Amino acid sequence: MATQIKFIVVGHHARRAMASNLAWSLGENCTLLIDEIDSGANANHRRALEWAAEQDCRVVVLEDDAIPVDGFQVLVSDWLARFPDSLCSFYLGTGRPPQYQMQIAERLIAADKARADYITLPRLIHGVCYSVPPQHLDRVLSRWNTTKAADYAIGDAYGCRIVYPCYSLVDHADGQPVERHSDAAPRTERRRAWRLA
Repeated sequence: MATQIKFIVVGHHARRAMASNLAWSLGENCTLLIDEIDSGANANHRRALEWAAEQDCRVVVLEDDAIPVDGFQVLVSDWLARFPDSLCSFYLGTGRPPQYQMQIAERLIAADKARADYITLPRLIHGVCYSVPPQHLDRVLSRWNTTKAADYAIGDAYGCRIVYPCYSLVDHADGQPVERHSDAAPRTERRRAWRLA
């Protein structure tokens, strides 16, 4: 019997319709968490993980601009069954962050040669869709850094290598960012999945 999984969509009020549609598409095991007061992605992802820590099963967090592939829930269940003790990121994107793109390309090539279906990276570099193992949520929350970008706050608090399927289970809508980034650099790079399942 498949392990129960719950989903939570973190959204910004400017993308309420997009977030609601995504949550609706994931069914009754999905909760919607809207940032109504521009608290920012860091705060909203923390709220999502606080909610996850109160659940009795594994939780997958999706941002409002995630685009799940066909069969997403079955694929997620399979990956989480394989990696019950690992933080899994179900999106591996191009463009951002630029400093990781060469490393991603090299690891995907190496995975292809080895006929592996996933790579690992030392950091969570996307918050588009991921799952923190329940047994590690308290540690992640206790080590949380409110000054970091949400993805870095999550992965750095987790402190171990992150599993990324070579073929992402979600794509990224790549619209205009709603987050004000501390570096003030425009996000002009194409931000889509390297490969899709």
